[in-house]
Amino acid sequence: MPITDIDVNAQPWEARWNEHLGKTLYRKNLVTDPDTGMEVRIVKYPAGVINKLHVHPCAHGMYVLEGTLVTHAGSFGPGHFVWFPEGEEMEHGATADTDVVVIFITNKPFEIHYR
Repeated sequence: MPITDIDVNAQPWEARWNEHLGKTLYRKNLVTDPDTGMEVRIVKYPAGVINKLHVHPCAHGMYVLEGTLVTHAGSFGPGHFVWFPEGEEMEHGATADTDVVVIFITNKPFEIHYR
């Protein structure tokens, strides 16, 4: 995969309606590796939005840029990197009063399965 440079500040947010949550999440897709399916994106959960109990057939990590990431295992502020193992049941999202923005990284193609 060649070197890639993206001006993330110039890239618009892509609104993604989540029918399971009845809410809109936002993302900026940065990189997808065609060989492994690994993905890197910026994700924004609006204040009060928690992605309810779900699992992924991929491991993924979130590096908190802004706000507080609320998870089933605790809350994490800017500068924290949280890794979620493949197949673990989880919840994550924003606090009631502040959006959270994270760098979201998967180790292979992303899928989500709600419980």
